[in-house]
Amino acid sequence: MTTILVTGGAGYIGSHACKVLAAAGYTPVTYDNLDTGWRDSVKFGPFEQGDLLDRDRLDQVFAAYRPAAVMHFAALSQVGESMTEPGKYWRNNVCGSLSLFEAAIHAGCLDVVFSSTCATYGEQDGVVLDEDSAQQPLNSYAASKRAIEDMLDNFGASHGLRSVIFRYFNVAGADPEGEIGEFHQPETHLVPLMLDAIDGKRDALTIFGTDYDTPDGTCIRDYVHVMDLVDAHVLGVKWLEDGRGSRVFNLGTGTGFSVREVVDKSGSVTNREVPILEGARRPGDATALVSGSQRAMTELGWRPTRSTLETMIADAWRWHQNTSGHYSA
Repeated sequence: MTTILVTGGAGYIGSHACKVLAAAGYTPVTYDNLDTGWRDSVKFGPFEQGDLLDRDRLDQVFAAYRPAAVMHFAALSQVGESMTEPGKYWRNNVCGSLSLFEAAIHAGCLDVVFSSTCATYGEQDGVVLDEDSAQQPLNSYAASKRAIEDMLDNFGASHGLRSVIFRYFNVAGADPEGEIGEFHQPETHLVPLMLDAIDGKRDALTIFGTDYDTPDGTCIRDYVHVMDLVDAHVLGVKWLEDGRGSRVFNLGTGTGFSVREVVDKSGSVTNREVPILEGARRPGDATALVSGSQRAMTELGWRPTRSTLETMIADAWRWHQNTSGHYSA
């Protein structure tokens, strides 16, 4: 079977990618330092512990498995932390990616599927963003992702590295079987925070800002189911296998949901009330961020069939109940 090296494969999105890769007939090899990932989430292929900055370790893994492609998720991703510790993000995300791409080229592995972010577009309220929208990153996390995109472009021109870059929006949900799910420390994402509040693991969910220019006063975001998202990544691997050129794709639904809409839907799905507190706006939070994903639908044949609020919350809640919402290791 064709082997794919999955960096960050012990994380939330990476572990789901490994599951769909295995189902599609690939062998996913997880490479993760477990700083933010979880050993318990690695269930669908071999695990190799290592850091992206450890070139010798990367060379060992490339030599042992000879992957046909790299699916690159490994990154620090806390926006707030990236503002206070930018060096940490540039070193881990950018220098780590440089080490990875050089190791891949040295091993003759020239296909990369890269996990980027809509945060590279910055604050563009009320606009349906597409791949041609201006990139104006506002923090070190987003800037590091933009830099990696540029790096891929440079290595493509000089070494023939081929890449599919996915910029995506808010990811939610879990696999329908409840084997793996979303758990971060610290947790900053709306759905797991909401489920923790429902379950009594935190006193309440704080809504940051209730005076935005939206129908209910709360921010609007585009949510995509994690299984829809990783399906696109498999399509990205196939795109490169077919010899097609490097390409950038947005992944979203084109439909936004407000924070209050997410909270209200969770109540109907779980049959429990969400305790909430209303807080002040956070600096840098845009009013509405919605993705145009027509390119992915037209060219990749991607369809976000699971990305309804009800399905995303129900699948996340199933895993939350099965595991008490966390991994142990």
